[in-house]
Amino acid sequence: MKSVLMTADAVGGVWRYAVDLGSALRRKGATITLAVMGPPPDARQQQEAVRAGLHVIDRPYRLEWMDDPWTDLERAGEWLLDLERAIRPDVVHLNGYAHAALQWRTPVVVVAHSCVRTWWRAVRAEPAPVTLDRYTAAVTAGLKSARCVVAPTTAMLSALQTEYGPLASTRVIPNGRVAAPAGVPVSLWRKERMVIAAGRAWDEAKNIAAICTAARRLPWPVYVAGSAKAPDGQARDLPDVHLLGHLAASDLDGWFRCAAIYALPARYEPFGLSVLEAAQAGCALVLGDIESLRENWDGAAVFVPPADEEALVHAISSLAEDPVRRVTLAQRSQARAARFSIERTADEYRSVYERLIA
Repeated sequence: MKSVLMTADAVGGVWRYAVDLGSALRRKGATITLAVMGPPPDARQQQEAVRAGLHVIDRPYRLEWMDDPWTDLERAGEWLLDLERAIRPDVVHLNGYAHAALQWRTPVVVVAHSCVRTWWRAVRAEPAPVTLDRYTAAVTAGLKSARCVVAPTTAMLSALQTEYGPLASTRVIPNGRVAAPAGVPVSLWRKERMVIAAGRAWDEAKNIAAICTAARRLPWPVYVAGSAKAPDGQARDLPDVHLLGHLAASDLDGWFRCAAIYALPARYEPFGLSVLEAAQAGCALVLGDIESLRENWDGAAVFVPPADEEALVHAISSLAEDPVRRVTLAQRSQARAARFSIERTADEYRSVYERLIA
């Protein structure tokens, strides 16, 4: 396996996943072309890709989960097939669904980071509306066309097949993350008396609003990293917290290394890359009690029902008042995080690629 054509977007965690995975695959001898759609990578993201040794090409085509993307989706498909003819990759790695139904000459792997239908069922507690029928048809066609469908958790794979039906070839490959840069060791006993949350504040799935509501009742200040402005331009009001905005990966790691507690009472989180980053940095974890987060962090985090503000306040306040329990939990989160190395993730993807090529 020498060459991979990988798609990505620069909106959320898929970018960090793609850059880290691409960098690890490159260290194993592969050439990675990253085809980015949606809002273009900013200057910091471009620098991350250069440092990772990735070839990035971007186009402003709307992503399949955005409103009325269909004309852009068709144009993006033509662009991707042109790239395939020019690059002649060994594998096409799609971090999306619809384009898997194109007339590819190359084996296609689809990775299920999230989807609107599984989001809708988890966040709204009801089946997706008929207004999503065209999206459903496009995603279904892509999933059925892919040579292999990969999900980052068993929970996500199960949710995907509940919505779209059985899939012929599947694999669960947990996401990985590059370990924090070596430096002054983090003393878990000397961390700052603060709570941090990270994620798209406009996304109901992250449930950042619950942390904002609870913040006024917590003994420690709450800091939120992530954009409060949705792709449609609407900004979310975040009272009673310190909003940090979108941070570069290195800056976010600095905040994780300082903060004693990381909170994410998510309603929907197919993997939770920010949870892994916080755990690597030695944060005690307070997480939404959902299947995917239990799958990864059971025994290494405190879990709260996403809709229970009292439970969230109690969980964070109890950890703030009990340093021994807090440090013990942080040690467990760090030990669990060691399972999710990017090298292991890259090795598992290589085994999928090589099977498909063979």
